[in-house]
Amino acid sequence: MSYEFRRIALKEHKFQIGQSVYFTSRPIGHMAANSTYQVVKLLPSDGADYQYRIKNANEAFERVVRESQLEYSQ
Repeated sequence: MSYEFRRIALKEHKFQIGQSVYFTSRPIGHMAANSTYQVVKLLPSDGADYQYRIKNANEAFERVVRESQLEYSQ
């Protein structure tokens, strides 16, 4: 059984606390931010997608984002 299949079957988060991720915001009138962030907290699903609290060292605040807005950091 592949990891991806198990992750979906068990509904696990794709990213973990402390992991660096690349966040690409979707333009919906909010501040655009395309940068590397660190996952600081795993949040429950909003029904369609897991959510995460992420933080960029250059920002004074944390963001709550959907898993579909994150990619593995290079």
